Amino acid sequence: MATALSEEELDNEDYYSLLNVRREASCEELKAAYRRLCMLYHPDKHRDPELKSQAERLFNLVHQAYEVLSDPQTRAIYDIYGKRGLEMEGWEVVERRRTPAEIREEFERLQREREERRLQQRTNPKGTISVGIDATDLFDRYEEEYEDVSGSGFPQIEINKMHISQSIEAPLTASDTAILSGSLSTQNGNGGGSINFALRRVTSAKGWGELEFGAGDLQGPLFGLKLFRNLTPRCFVTTHCALQFSSRGIRPGLTTVLARNLDKNTVGYLQWRWGVQSAMNTSIVRDTKTSHFTVALQLGIPHSFALISYQHKFQDDDQTRVKGSLKAGFFGTVVEYGAERKISRHSVLGAAVSIGVPQGVSLKIKLNRASQTYFFPIHLTDQLLPSAVFYATAGPLVLYFALHRLVIRPYLRAQKEKELEKQRESTATDILQKKQEAEAAVRLMQESVRRIIEAEESRMGLIIVNAWYGKFVNDKSKKSEKVKVIDVTVPLQCLVKDSKLILTEASKAPRIASFVGSVHTAPPGRY
Repeated sequence: MATALSEEELDNEDYYSLLNVRREASCEELKAAYRRLCMLYHPDKHRDPELKSQAERLFNLVHQAYEVLSDPQTRAIYDIYGKRGLEMEGWEVVERRRTPAEIREEFERLQREREERRLQQRTNPKGTISVGIDATDLFDRYEEEYEDVSGSGFPQIEINKMHISQSIEAPLTASDTAILSGSLSTQNGNGGGSINFALRRVTSAKGWGELEFGAGDLQGPLFGLKLFRNLTPRCFVTTHCALQFSSRGIRPGLTTVLARNLDKNTVGYLQWRWGVQSAMNTSIVRDTKTSHFTVALQLGIPHSFALISYQHKFQDDDQTRVKGSLKAGFFGTVVEYGAERKISRHSVLGAAVSIGVPQGVSLKIKLNRASQTYFFPIHLTDQLLPSAVFYATAGPLVLYFALHRLVIRPYLRAQKEKELEKQRESTATDILQKKQEAEAAVRLMQESVRRIIEAEESRMGLIIVNAWYGKFVNDKSKKSEKVKVIDVTVPLQCLVKDSKLILTEASKAPRIASFVGSVHTAPPGRY
């Protein structure tokens, strides 16, 4: 059967094809195939320096394939995940004699840990930039006594507050981490900054502790201690105590959080805060693959409130999420709704509309780019105006779809084309290398094929005269297509044993000797 040889097929290394055995081959079949190929590719059987070098390379590949497939655990890993599974760190500590299902679960765990390590490295340093914008003049226009004042006909939009924070984590040892953070804030012309240093130590698998030192121009020195401890496999506690020195004296503070896993996806929290703005808070958070739900109740001074929020996660490539929340307390009532979506590999764009009494209407835009967060709260009006709600909702949607169509989509398409071009260049090099290895394998088979032909002629057995593999163009309308056919006479003759040609159900591999399709036998004669 003639089929096309794609670049993807040639680029995939398959150990079963390399040994010319089926995927269900027994240990005895693997051992027999390994011995036969070792005799064929053993470097000592070739005197020519070039052939000897090529034989040594192929011999090492065959040995590598046999080492993987002869071990039940590595074979199970290879069958499920291929070479990338074998390259995963952590298999050396996995208990042997596990089932494929257990191996799959262990692989996913190791992969998550590796991704978390990569994410941790990528998110250092972490930072936040927040720019508050006062746009109330767009909707809350008042008649001025002097309307002829220059510029009074245009609404004034101004930045009334800014906040910048940055943190860097530096691992000192396997259990110690130093954290340096700082922040700058300004509002209506007044501002200040602070700097903090923390040293975290992991004391055991169940807990860690952190010492914190800080200072700022608006407040005095700060000394803090934070402790985390797993009480049971389903329960943990966090305690944070601090001493804030100021011109008014020492302000102590204590915050304790007790959490318990109620089920696989639900966690309950109890929080007690003593000091400035003392309060007690209880909340339940349920996080699943498709949703995130939170309900909370707080009693405190000066703020007491009840909160309920829900977020739906769409299972699409852009990781779209829509959310809504209701918060009511002594300060008033706030309703908030919004959405967020992934716009590139490391960027997530979100927007939310906040409607409250007496807060008014605000639009909040947030961009997460890797470890950096950019937040833009825009205050539109102090009143509940339908026009403000409409523009806060429709404006970001229209702007997003316009940007997505005119900017984001063309940019992502150009990036994808660049990656494909790089992949094609890399694949072309690999294909050339595989082709050279296949040609070397055919040259190494010549002596063995000569002996096989002599033995078959003596018994009037099977001799393959010509054999080709590839894409044959018979249709006249397709004559312009490039014919992709290779001569596989020598490798097929090398597979003949006792006047039978045995082809296994292995996948197509770059080595000519393993271009196979199905299992069958042939009667004596010439083909």
